[in-house]
Amino acid sequence: MDNIDIERVLKNFGFTDKEMPVYLSLLELETATASQIADDADINRSTVYVVIESLQKKGLISTQKEEGNVTKYTAAPPERLLQLAEEETKKYKTLVGEIHNILPELKSKYPGNKQRPRVRLYEGKEGLISAYEDTLTSSEEILAYASIENMHKAIPGYFPDYYSRRANKGISIKSIHPDTEEARERAKSNKKESRNSALVPASKYNFSPEINIYDNKIVFMSLVEKFSLIIESAELAEAFKKIFDLSWGEARRLNKK
Repeated sequence: MDNIDIERVLKNFGFTDKEMPVYLSLLELETATASQIADDADINRSTVYVVIESLQKKGLISTQKEEGNVTKYTAAPPERLLQLAEEETKKYKTLVGEIHNILPELKSKYPGNKQRPRVRLYEGKEGLISAYEDTLTSSEEILAYASIENMHKAIPGYFPDYYSRRANKGISIKSIHPDTEEARERAKSNKKESRNSALVPASKYNFSPEINIYDNKIVFMSLVEKFSLIIESAELAEAFKKIFDLSWGEARRLNKK
């Protein structure tokens, strides 16, 4: 193994650029003073003292006092590196097991793993408008259960502009409505307003509240009690979309009648 490989391994072990030459010089010198190490490693003497202290903490250099109060240093045998590496391996093997034990609790605390729905409540007429405005952020077709009468009565004058803006944004809607005179009249504008609607018997299916489903959101709009609730949850939205698919099949069958 050449010096390049030795330096690479020592660096992977955790040696700094200053520690490597000091340790390697001391291995060759066996026992030496700080001055001798500095000369051999071509490092400033004051720096050598700092490095020696660091290597002593790692257990790779020992100190001895000789006659005349001269301090000399000796490098630990190379086998000490292997011993330290094995000790670290054992420590991390134990740590891996301990982390496995606490991982479920740690994951439960991590926000990224908490599939908590985000819930927003809006009240009053303005709250209903906020919910309808949010539907205009949809990146896909909106699925809806809605009463045309309740919508137009709750927010007079709002919907002609809303329908136009939704269509201009390229947001289509698939909706199920109670079969009423106003719903039939609205259906005449389906193409213009990017709507695909199905009418179901009003005596049996008079929707309240309105429900809109899009992206990862389910929006409940109580046009009678004047509040809206937006729930953001990918899981719940997906479930409601599947339920709507089932409803849509039956609504189309009833619409044909």
